[in-house]
Amino acid sequence: MKKEVKLMLQAVEEAKKGKGRTSPNPLVGCVIERNGRIIGKGFHERFGAEHAEVNALRKAGKKVKGGTMYVSLEPCCFFGKTPPCTKAIIESGVKKVVIGSLDPNPLVKGKGVKELRRKGIKTKNLNLSEARKLNEFYFKFITKKIPFVLLKSAMSVDGFIADFKGKSKWISGKESRKLVHELRNEVDAVMVGIGTVKKDNPRLTCRIKGGRNPERVIIDPKLEFPLNAGMLKEKGKTIIVTAKKAGKKIKLIERKKNVSLLFLGEKKGVIDLRELMRELGRREIASVMIEGGSELNSRALNAGIVDRFLFFIAPIEIGKGIPVFSKKIIKRNSIKFRINSVKKIGEDLLVEAN
Repeated sequence: MKKEVKLMLQAVEEAKKGKGRTSPNPLVGCVIERNGRIIGKGFHERFGAEHAEVNALRKAGKKVKGGTMYVSLEPCCFFGKTPPCTKAIIESGVKKVVIGSLDPNPLVKGKGVKELRRKGIKTKNLNLSEARKLNEFYFKFITKKIPFVLLKSAMSVDGFIADFKGKSKWISGKESRKLVHELRNEVDAVMVGIGTVKKDNPRLTCRIKGGRNPERVIIDPKLEFPLNAGMLKEKGKTIIVTAKKAGKKIKLIERKKNVSLLFLGEKKGVIDLRELMRELGRREIASVMIEGGSELNSRALNAGIVDRFLFFIAPIEIGKGIPVFSKKIIKRNSIKFRINSVKKIGEDLLVEAN
């Protein structure tokens, strides 16, 4: 069992190499072992490309016959962008397949395992927590058709995201900011409100080597989006979510490259975030990270769309400022979170909660 877990963890690490490139498909890694030696490794490199199992089999070559395959997710058994992986596995001569986690996709969901067993290939599901966590974005999207939502906020030890003048730059340290850029590389989209755009003029880019920019989703009920916004000079798409019949800027905005308008209903100037999540799901956006201010944070909490909160707590005290959540919007005396982990990131603390 220890050997199986060790090799599966290697498959999980292989899968991570595809972060930010495979969505809305899952991250998958594969390791093939024979007679105590690893003879092939592979991962799903990007959406539409060949899957991890096929890449690993190709590297293993003829030596694969009689070997054991360790794959982080149940092999697919249907034709999509590529042929089914089960077919390639069966034809390869692999004698056993160890799986990190079953695939909840209705097109797979145990069918891949059954097909392999019918052809005489032994299978084993480790149901490993690391393999499940690897694809939490995909698992939610494929079962509920809406994106997994992270809410990220950097704050002082006394709970403020900006001072009383609204200045918030560099509350967290450089290590925390680097991690945020890594997260931007992994998610499909980042979301902010129009207030953040007007005040901070953020680029919302991924500034790590080899990273890619997520789509930018801007909540802008009255269509106040500045036509000279810095993000429009960056690579990547921008979706401006506005209310029906909003503003005079529509034609000017529609002329901008890689910018689209998404018209949704609003109530008292507030966009329905649940409806927005359904629409983003239809656009195959499987993960979103909210990086907004107090108002958007509060609206998201009220709407119940957040799956995980990431609170970066910096060792500074502001004393008076803008809180993470607005008491004017959240009509509750207290908010209870379940803390999943606390990590030190440079001089900051990262609290993950839901």
